[in-house]
Amino acid sequence: MARKVIDEPSEDVVANARRDRDDKRGPIARLTLFIRQVFIELRKVVAPTRKELFSYTGVVLVFVIVMMALVYGLDSAFAWAVTWVFGNGDVASTTGN
Repeated sequence: MARKVIDEPSEDVVANARRDRDDKRGPIARLTLFIRQVFIELRKVVAPTRKELFSYTGVVLVFVIVMMALVYGLDSAFAWAVTWVFGNGDVASTTGN
């Protein structure tokens, strides 16, 4: 029974071919290709509406305020714990001077 071989390039073959093709390009051609691809990707970007922009800004501000409160609380708790464990740091009162 004859076997039918389908000539499909594997992903490795395609990746190697692209790498070889990119290696043959000069630096100006690679830079031009990169800039062209950047513009193509930028055309896909959708700007948020005014309502979405205010909503996103509010979410970010609330998150930052919550994180600031959390860091402040942890900093205060650690400062209190260090003061409780090691004292107030006044060396003169412990030496008897």
